[in-house]
Amino acid sequence: MSKTKEYSNGEVTIVWQAEKCIHSERCWRGLNSVFDPDARPWINAEGASTKEIKEQIDKCPSGALSYYMNDEGPKESDGGAADRTHVQVMKDGPLLVHGDIVLEGKDGSKNEHSKTTALCRCGHSANKPFCDGSHNKEGFKDS
Repeated sequence: MSKTKEYSNGEVTIVWQAEKCIHSERCWRGLNSVFDPDARPWINAEGASTKEIKEQIDKCPSGALSYYMNDEGPKESDGGAADRTHVQVMKDGPLLVHGDIVLEGKDGSKNEHSKTTALCRCGHSANKPFCDGSHNKEGFKDS
């Protein structure tokens, strides 16, 4: 089940998709005034300027954090070249699939994913086939 939450400062809306998170800590280590894992809710959209928020979210490697400008609304794919799917192997980490995919489970279920999907390659994730950051605590290293 998808767990998506949105937080807005009136100008930009931060979108948080928990199931995509690989716990890289790049979000909260870079802008603590907005992203504080010890607070509830952990996202304070009023904690920094829209520009700072966008710049920090652009560093999220898994796509768990995204944003849209409120006056434009959420963006839909236009099917252009920028929408091509590609796979990136992260050093000592997951496979990042950038673009739209359909993930078919062994039971035949199909789930659509867009933007960035982090897939486990260490074998330790409790949320397979997705990465949950277990590679960090298990000490997974590229061969």
